[in-house]
Amino acid sequence: MNAVFSGSFDPITSGHMDVLTRASRIFDHVTVTVMHNARKQGKHLFPLDERLEIIRQATAHFGNVSVDSFGGLLVDYMARQGQSVIVRGLRAVSDYEYELQIAHLNRQIGDAETVFIMAATRWSFVSSSMVKEIASYGGDISEMVPRASAEALRRKYADVYAERAQSQQNQPSPGQGGPGKS
Repeated sequence: MNAVFSGSFDPITSGHMDVLTRASRIFDHVTVTVMHNARKQGKHLFPLDERLEIIRQATAHFGNVSVDSFGGLLVDYMARQGQSVIVRGLRAVSDYEYELQIAHLNRQIGDAETVFIMAATRWSFVSSSMVKEIASYGGDISEMVPRASAEALRRKYADVYAERAQSQQNQPSPGQGGPGKS
């Protein structure tokens, strides 16, 4: 049995990778599908082609995972691909309430079943928007995203990371004294 794991993945996080890893053990094949919503054009940090490339790099080690994109209704994409199972990751109860509504709608309009996989506790606080926020200030996001996402974020915010590195080099080391120390 095959499944579709859909989302905007802007960028893909370690939580997404956790869910995908476990889904790849359950299903024969998992297609990671990146949503392309024309109404959200320009609202993503990474354009569609870059998100697809980041995900391809992050998932290259999987033998049963492919990457694709779609626009429109997920159930229409699934029907064209002959798929009937959607994988969705959950972090918290608040995710469940939203995802439950979507799962019911997808079953109603497209006869698609949704399988929920709980993200590991260590990723329950990680979201793409939080990662982008931290990266926009030059923070360390290396544990929160796969290497391909971290590299893409560092390129996107290269000036911020360079500025932060420079300011940290200018800080006195502990025990070296600093302002007000003799």
